[in-house]
Amino acid sequence: MEKSLKSIATNLGLILGALLTLYTAVAYLFKRDLLVNLWVITLIIPLFIIGYGIFSTAKIKSLQNGFLSFKEAFSGFFIPVAIGIMVSTLITIILFNFIDTDAAIEVKNLLIENTVGMLKNAGAPAEIISEKIEEIESQDTFSLGIQLKSLAQSLIFFAVIGLIVAAAMKKSKPAIE
Repeated sequence: MEKSLKSIATNLGLILGALLTLYTAVAYLFKRDLLVNLWVITLIIPLFIIGYGIFSTAKIKSLQNGFLSFKEAFSGFFIPVAIGIMVSTLITIILFNFIDTDAAIEVKNLLIENTVGMLKNAGAPAEIISEKIEEIESQDTFSLGIQLKSLAQSLIFFAVIGLIVAAAMKKSKPAIE
């Protein structure tokens, strides 16, 4: 069953990767400010990914007659999430570093605008706003290094969530006497 679990989880991960890539493509083509929208990046997409991970775990649990060890539950959550995020990150790197580097500059400018607006609304002093703008301008948002760092941080975050989900969804087979 372990091989089956991994193949199911891999397929679910590829579907998640396709969905995240679709989001990136639609945002890239029609509304690029969605790529830097704070609410979308920090709340909506992570909640979607967590929901998808829970769905994946539940699907694998149902395919195993309702029983799932902690390890299987964690794998059922983490494998699809990790594959999905990796696919999405790879597509983002290719899109903004090789296909359309001008779009990367445009998205960075949108990030600066959003950050300035958010800091002004929060009443931040002008010197803090200037520092933040310089910080954003000095880094290549879509560089391989920054994207890999972001990927690693995401994987750690979702691994912790996966441990919680696995603890909640595990169900041992009853001992047969």
